[in-house]
Amino acid sequence: MSEAVVYRSHIRIERVKGPLRRAYLPIEPEPVLFGVHSEVAAHYGVDPQIHEPHATTLDYLVAAAAG
Repeated sequence: MSEAVVYRSHIRIERVKGPLRRAYLPIEPEPVLFGVHSEVAAHYGVDPQIHEPHATTLDYLVAAAAG
């Protein structure tokens, strides 16, 4: 087995405001938005009237693992 690195993901995360972050991912032409919603927003005390709900990083991890 080769010990060479086969792939390294190059991403950039930009905090927009509050819990909202913009992630620049390889091959995607547009950034992906991460934030909080529902129970996660309530847990962190984020008001959905002030911060628009978006999928969390946890949502993306679960989707990736399920695929």
